[in-house]
Amino acid sequence: MRLYEGITKEFSSDVIQNVISDKIAESFRDYYGHQASPGEVSSWNNSLRFLKDAIEYNSLWDNSLILEYELPYSTRRVDCILFGKGIDRKENVVLIELKQWSEVEDCEIEDNIKTFVGGAKRMEPHPSVQVRGYHFMLKDFMELFEDKTDLYSCAYCHNYSKIKNTVLLSEKYQRLLKEFPLFTKEDFESFGTYLKDKLSNGAGFEIFNRFINSPIKPSKKLLEHTKHMIEGQSAFSLIDEQITANNTILDRAKKAHKLKNKSVIIVRGGPGTGKSVIALNILAELASKKIPVFHATGSAAFTTTLRKIVGVKAASLFKYFNSFSTATENQIDVLICDEAHRIRKTSNSRYTPAKNRSNVPQIDELIKVAKVSIFFIDDLQVVRPDEMGSTNLIIETAKKFGAELFDFELKTQFRCSGSDGYLNWINNTLQIRDTPNIILTKNEKMEFKIFNSSEELYAAIKHKNIEKPNSARMVAGFCWPWSDAKTDGSLVEDVVIGNFKMTWEGKSDATNLAPGVVKANVWAYDSRGVTQCGSIYTIQGFEFDYVGVIVGKDLIYDPINKRYLGVKTGSADSAAKKGTTDKEFTQLVKNTYRVLLTRGMKGCYVYFIDKETEKLFRSAIEI
Repeated sequence: MRLYEGITKEFSSDVIQNVISDKIAESFRDYYGHQASPGEVSSWNNSLRFLKDAIEYNSLWDNSLILEYELPYSTRRVDCILFGKGIDRKENVVLIELKQWSEVEDCEIEDNIKTFVGGAKRMEPHPSVQVRGYHFMLKDFMELFEDKTDLYSCAYCHNYSKIKNTVLLSEKYQRLLKEFPLFTKEDFESFGTYLKDKLSNGAGFEIFNRFINSPIKPSKKLLEHTKHMIEGQSAFSLIDEQITANNTILDRAKKAHKLKNKSVIIVRGGPGTGKSVIALNILAELASKKIPVFHATGSAAFTTTLRKIVGVKAASLFKYFNSFSTATENQIDVLICDEAHRIRKTSNSRYTPAKNRSNVPQIDELIKVAKVSIFFIDDLQVVRPDEMGSTNLIIETAKKFGAELFDFELKTQFRCSGSDGYLNWINNTLQIRDTPNIILTKNEKMEFKIFNSSEELYAAIKHKNIEKPNSARMVAGFCWPWSDAKTDGSLVEDVVIGNFKMTWEGKSDATNLAPGVVKANVWAYDSRGVTQCGSIYTIQGFEFDYVGVIVGKDLIYDPINKRYLGVKTGSADSAAKKGTTDKEFTQLVKNTYRVLLTRGMKGCYVYFIDKETEKLFRSAIEI
């Protein structure tokens, strides 16, 4: 997606005639279905005049450009991309990040700075660090750059004076600046020289055409790269707020043994915003430096799968939230708590020996055990009443321990084909949170399709799995019992809808399963899992290219009162039903379907048992 494109001469004319921001805003409205914010429109008006001046002054008239280009598999947009041939006649693409910053402060966190943005002073990545993320993300996914076309990337801070402030150009950034230069308000001439060297021989339209028609490589799935990450190989390019959070975590982790007080770092984000990518990236880097670090979750399926992927040698790095109940204070330097919304009231379970049972809150145990604790969390993914994890709980407990607190929010969407609009639409349609995305527009990159029967849905998922092995899964609301295996080790077909019958996964503690039956704790990883239906407890934390969702009889839409009703009699999830009010149960079920409907990277296929719910979803889709 690109909000503006054209030749540089037309762009210059649009800026001079003061219509550039109107054109971009119109494209924004047509694509996203709502208005751009006043702040964004203001930034277009301000920054694009400086870009126009540079193009005009250096006579770059035979070039093409794109403004507000959406990166592959992401919602993040690059400010400007210019196309042309350089002095040496080589084909070049130049990526430019435009910054209105004027006042910048140094920051003790490596590669982060502080500046006034979004109405407050905030920690941000250094502009060249931000540009580096965009640069490698484009190179990762666009086949164009495997051939004869070169990519160059820079930042233009047109309001920032290097005479008054040298923070962005300090010695510690010199190596970075050589590869990803930063130009200030005094660097108009050198910025122009940089552009002329790479673009002055024009022919931009031809390169622009090859860029927009360049094949996009397949998106990366976390599980496919986990082993490489743990072995120290770079797999994912971090961008924007991911970089800020990642830098802070690494800085505090490396200084853990020197810190006087504990550090607690919260990283909030919805499905697909890269929480687990950062978590595993941090784990790999710290483990390679021999810093005592562990990764913990509350999910047996997620932890078991990660252990299986990384192998015996690294498996000990992966723990459960209840693994630290008897640990001493500050026993480890760094604890990474992934899926922190699954933190429970205490670490007691049916397997906990009486002597080890305790009333100490699990969150206290997790913060107590480490000098630096990091919590990756989505407050809207709580799906059981005994899951207590929340941002507020972590903040209050951190204060109790006198810990230094950092709080970050990830907003850029990488799953669901990089569609913020899709996730917002799901939140809105499930009445979880009001968003501007009332209608799923035809411009959304995420494929959403409603099927008339569960048989048709399953056939489509099996077909996707044939096209690309292990790329699709069937899941359903927990609306049918989960039976033990039969005496011969085969599974009971518990999921029954008319003539359609399917089994759940095999129970993880089963000992007599027949060949070919996949246990729940590795269902997401084993390619045979497509033959069995998954539930919220086996898919949470995972992602697939396509997911098929059966929305069951535990959630129905009341068209008269225009609200959802959670139906306990339609649920087989005793954990969710026990001790909850009707309102609480309804919220848990809505959260469950929010998770299920956002596991797909490319598409989500759905069958609704309740036809009023289906009507509501159909009415919210643009025809």
